[in-house]
This record gives sequence, C-alpha cells and structure tokens, in this order.
Amino acid sequence: MIDTIHAALIAPFAEFEFMRRALVGAVALAIAGAPIGVFLMLRRMSLTGDAMAHAILPGAAIGYLLSGLSLTAMTLGGLVAGLAVAIGAGAVARASVLKEDATLAAFYLLSLALGVTIVSMRGSNVDLLHVLFGTVLALDDQALVLIAGIATVTLVTLAVILRPLTAESVDPVFLASVSRAGAPVHLVFMGLVVLNLVGGFHALGTLLAVGLMMLPAASARLWVEDLTALLVVAAGIGAASAVAGLLLSYHHELPAGPAIILTAGIVYLASLVFGRRGLVAARLARPHLEA
Repeated sequence: MIDTIHAALIAPFAEFEFMRRALVGAVALAIAGAPIGVFLMLRRMSLTGDAMAHAILPGAAIGYLLSGLSLTAMTLGGLVAGLAVAIGAGAVARASVLKEDATLAAFYLLSLALGVTIVSMRGSNVDLLHVLFGTVLALDDQALVLIAGIATVTLVTLAVILRPLTAESVDPVFLASVSRAGAPVHLVFMGLVVLNLVGGFHALGTLLAVGLMMLPAASARLWVEDLTALLVVAAGIGAASAVAGLLLSYHHELPAGPAIILTAGIVYLASLVFGRRGLVAARLARPHLEA
C-alpha cells in the first residue's frame, strides 16, 4: 500500500528533476496568482484578467522575433505590452463613449491576432504552441528565479496595500471620501496582474496563464466568505491543483499545463455543486427560508 502511494504521489517528483522544477514553478504561480484572482473577482474584473493575459502576447512575440525563445526578451516585451494595454484601455474608456470592458475586449482581440501573426512570421507550429500553452515541464533555473521573484514581490506588495485594496474593491466611493489612495492602489494592483500573467506565460502560455488566478479564487468563494480565509483557501486550492495536475499529466501522458488548469476546473465544478454556497446548499436551504 505504502509503495503504491509512493509510486503514485512521490516518485515522479523524487526521480525526475523536470517534475520538481515544474512543481516549484506551478505552486509559486498558484500561491501568488490566486490572491490576485480573488481581488479581480471582488472587483468584478474576472474577464479583465483574461483580456490582459492576451494583451502581453504581442510584446512577448516581438521579444521572440528579436531574440528567439529568450526569457529576458519575452518577459520584458510582455510586461511592456501588458502595462501599455492596461493604461491605454483605461485612457480610451475615459476619453470616449466606450466603457472599459468594451475597450479591453477590442485590445484583447487585436493583441491575440497580432501576437499569433508575429510568432508565425518567424517560428514553427511548435514555437506557437510554446507561446500559447507554455512549457511548464521545461522550466530552467532562470525561469524559476523569475517566477519566484514575481511571487515574492506579489505577496509582499499585497501585504502592504491590503487594507486600501480591500476598501477600493468593496467600496471605492468610501475610500475616495477618506483617502486619495484609490488611484495609486488600482495602478499597483493592475501592475501585479500583468506581472503575474507574465510569469504565468512562461509556464502555462497566454491562453492558460489566467487559469491559476481565477479558478481557485472562484472555487474558494463557494466555500468561505471571510477575506483572509478566502485568500488562504484560494492559494491552497491553486497549489493543490498544480500538484494534482502534474501527477495527472505524468501518469496519463497528458500535456502538463492544460492538466493543471483542468484539475483546477474540476475543483471549481465540485465546489459549485457541493460548496457551502453551492447549488446543493442553496437547494437545501430554500425550504427553510420559505418556511
């Protein structure tokens, strides 16, 4: 029995260095990204994360066009493109009749098409798949240092701005009445979103990077209400999904990135049905409320 458990859960990470690297990278992304997803959800900006994930693609593609699969070039390109879209979408929304969600949708579509076109100009289908879906099983030391650095910066920054960020997410009008921190906090938060998407890009690609942000956050919301618990549970679900997804990928020869996001999606569906605020609980509570 013990040998079976060891072979199923521990041996893949004990025997293969690429699995250990993938584990460290994916768990770091989950622990940092899931709290970002919680605040995106509280601010009703869940789809903004998806739009921003695609916004980094042209910058990363230009970095690839200039330097190939260079971590530094693609990271800097993605960071610049993501920040430019975040600032540009807000500016266009304020200067035109379009709301920010419509502006982000337009930028998202343009960014995706432009990024894929740029990569296709120089690379092969394998390179395009690398950009779109990442290579979590091929993370090297440089990528791990980048991801760990992003996770550290994210967690420290969130700890510093937690109170104004919470107030700005729940009641921005109140925060505006007592402080001028709203705009700076919003800009810092959007910077963290872009930073985590750039880190996730190297492991999961632009199409899946937002998955470790939003799915654990949505799952946690169906179990707990307190913000502190929500942040901890979301990070825990994200980390567990990363581990389970990598094991699923190893034992069943599935692509690792999609397996991680699929695992997080299964947790979300289970939470949607069986969570404390899920469908079953709502169904059971209804007769009591009617009485």
